[in-house]
Amino acid sequence: MLDSLRTNLRSALKKIIGASDINRDLIESLCKDVQRALLQSDVNVKLVLTVTQNIKQRCLNEQPPKGLSRKDHIITILYGELARLLGYTGEEIKTIDKSAQPEGELFSFKPGKLNVVLMLGIQGSGKTTVSAKLARWFTKHGHKVGVVGADTFRPGALTQLRMNCSKVNVEVYGKEGEYDAIKIVGEGIDYFRKQNIDIVIVDTAGRHKEESGLLVEMTGMYEVAKPELVLLVIDGTIGQQAFNQAKAFHSAAPIGGIAITKLDGTAKGGGVLAAVVATGAKVMFIGTGERIDDLEMFSPTRFVGRLLGMGDIKALLEMAKGLELKADENQAKRVLSGKMTIEDFYSQMENVGKMGLRNIIDNLPGLSGMVKEDQLDAIQGKLDKWRVIIQSMTTAERSDPDIVNDSRRKRIARGSGLTEHDVKDLIKQYSNSKAVMKQAKGRQMQGMLRRFGMG
Repeated sequence: MLDSLRTNLRSALKKIIGASDINRDLIESLCKDVQRALLQSDVNVKLVLTVTQNIKQRCLNEQPPKGLSRKDHIITILYGELARLLGYTGEEIKTIDKSAQPEGELFSFKPGKLNVVLMLGIQGSGKTTVSAKLARWFTKHGHKVGVVGADTFRPGALTQLRMNCSKVNVEVYGKEGEYDAIKIVGEGIDYFRKQNIDIVIVDTAGRHKEESGLLVEMTGMYEVAKPELVLLVIDGTIGQQAFNQAKAFHSAAPIGGIAITKLDGTAKGGGVLAAVVATGAKVMFIGTGERIDDLEMFSPTRFVGRLLGMGDIKALLEMAKGLELKADENQAKRVLSGKMTIEDFYSQMENVGKMGLRNIIDNLPGLSGMVKEDQLDAIQGKLDKWRVIIQSMTTAERSDPDIVNDSRRKRIARGSGLTEHDVKDLIKQYSNSKAVMKQAKGRQMQGMLRRFGMG
């Protein structure tokens, strides 16, 4: 899993951070650790040797910029070389900028006209799912989106596409029983042109470079759709094999970008990213989970920052903004003054649930890498219990938990299907949180609350 790559790279980084003296032996040890981490993530051997040789030479020969310690400079070199391995092509990285925007624009969106995104990929790559996720991504960014289901090869493809897109209120155009995919594409684009749509995503049949019929069909769809972007979807579990796959499609069609799926559960995540970048194609999106929202625009520097545990506050804030976490000013005032109710406590747990506990921890410097998976599971388990308990409380009990006596506690426990001890645990944690908020009020706490949508 990418968790393994993350763990190994952070272990390598700790050697530098904890070292009292930076010498040649330490740098060579760092390079060996990085080699091992990348090879275990199925990155091509030649690429691994190239990147670690660059790290070694730069660490030994470069002088740190004025005001930057040698230790910090080595960390910056590691950060920069790994980012370049994954496609970073910007200026030389001098400092680690956690607020940096993703490198480059997605594609040249033309306002006032219909923009078409043509989806390609082999069967089983997750193309239909990514089409729905991409529709969600575009709608979150203010676009009106329609989807054309032109996969006439796989039974159930249109049904799956409609089911996924219905979750985000995006219309799908398709015809059951129609096997002329090129005709469907043309009719679908004409249909959405009349609907005041900004972007049309065209889902196509999975194809291999050996399947000449499908490749001819792909060419026909390209000519009819005249897409602004051709997006190739690649399964993240195939590792280095992605190189040949990306290269074949890249030469057969003007691929504008690549989306990589299933990066959340593969030991070959680093390999597929590096392999795709080696073809000269641009990775635009990565799938990070199974939910409809688990698709993010790929930024090499941001991705490496998370791998190394440097934190990415900007990503966290964007996540919060995207989820539209709206907490009113009165709630913020109650929390800051130590007068937080259990309703407020519940609201914050809901926000944490929407953003994902792991996402929050991974994106906060100081916490990233500190919480183990079993600890995370325990925390999440408690949050899930508390959510059910609060839902079993009356309005009066939520407003003033001091009224929860033995009989009320028994009723709440029965209603939630949990124990009285669990109810006591919730009220104790609520009281502790209330006290902490009261003690910690001030500019720093106010700023943190604003970041989480509370003021």
